[in-house]
Amino acid sequence: MSLGGWRHGFVVVAAAAPLLAACDTTSGQAGRGGGPRQSVAVEVTSIKRIAVQRQIDLSGTLLSPDQAKVSSEVAGVVREVPVELGREVKKGDVLVRLEPREIELALDRAESALRQVEAQLGITRTQDIEPPPDEQIASVRQAAANRDDARAAVERAHQLNGRGLVSQVDRETAETRLKVAEANYSAALDTTHSLKASLQDRRASFELAKKKLADTVIRAPVAGSVSERLVQPGEFIRENMPVVTIVAMNPLKLKTAIQEKFAGVIRPGQPVQFEVEAFPDETFTGRVAYVSPAVDQATRTFAIEAIVANDDRRLKPGFFAKGIVGTKLDEDVTAVPEDAVSTMAGVSSVYIVEDGKVTQRSITTGVHQDKLLEVISGLKGTETLASSNLSQLATGTLVHSGKDGDAMPTGGGGGRGRGNRGQGGNRGEGGRQ
Repeated sequence: MSLGGWRHGFVVVAAAAPLLAACDTTSGQAGRGGGPRQSVAVEVTSIKRIAVQRQIDLSGTLLSPDQAKVSSEVAGVVREVPVELGREVKKGDVLVRLEPREIELALDRAESALRQVEAQLGITRTQDIEPPPDEQIASVRQAAANRDDARAAVERAHQLNGRGLVSQVDRETAETRLKVAEANYSAALDTTHSLKASLQDRRASFELAKKKLADTVIRAPVAGSVSERLVQPGEFIRENMPVVTIVAMNPLKLKTAIQEKFAGVIRPGQPVQFEVEAFPDETFTGRVAYVSPAVDQATRTFAIEAIVANDDRRLKPGFFAKGIVGTKLDEDVTAVPEDAVSTMAGVSSVYIVEDGKVTQRSITTGVHQDKLLEVISGLKGTETLASSNLSQLATGTLVHSGKDGDAMPTGGGGGRGRGNRGQGGNRGEGGRQ
């Protein structure tokens, strides 16, 4: 290029410089790539303060707190089974009746043997059940009388023998009779003691026979519903054979396992909410009743059981349940509207508006509640945030109010807003406990 041409080009560039300066003065800043940056219209919002109910997810199974597999205590032929599958029974209701004839005969025999012993001891059915003292038993009284008579005869024989009125043989005969009478008295006492011991055995046998007769009618030990009917009329069953299974229906237990990291926050009495597949549009409630003191080393969880009311009997043992345990209520939690949060690649950010421009800041979020997101860290609580056109914002972007007449915040931004104080939260922990 000639020197004249170079000078000509210089003049053009020099002339263009005032124009660029004018453009920079008009826009206020140089945009990306050297072009002018336009101001973005945004709406703003303040930080809220809410109450958050902390929650822990759970999944478990509904169980009956009382489940009884009722068995027969006697052998016999089934005469009647008056209950059907699914029928609700009360404690004491008849489940099965057995044929009682054989056991009735055994009871009669046991009673007869008992009455014989009672008669020998002088006991009648109208008297006290305790046997009388030994001295009042007829056989003992008779033996005692014979002994006393023999003693008197010996004394007389000694007196008469001393006078020469009775021979020595007669005296010895009287002494021998006394010894026999004393032996008979001792035998009568032994027999009485044996009868008294036998009395206890006969009474026990009689009571056992009465119980066996009563056991021919098998009754419900607990209230609940019949889940299994295991015998049919005409069937012979043996002792200890199961006949009916009963499950208690109200209340039920919800048994689940909780991760060990939550061991410090689970307590009896905490509320439980859950759903079951049979009723997908309904939420059922209960309360934690029992907490295991040990952690399963294989699963790193510990078991809890919640008591669930089931007055209408719609819930059934075995249902799978999914829900939450409410742990504690946190007051004055920092939260921002969900429209003010931008999430990209798992990182959440907000745009703080101050002096007509924005600053992007990363935050850590927690639970989601009523279109608000809990902010665990990243904000002081006094900032004013952009809540629209977030995709057009970056640190340093100029902004103006999206509504006519609205002024943009200056200085330290907006004050601390007070939002709704709710009790709910998203399912899962999502944040602090």
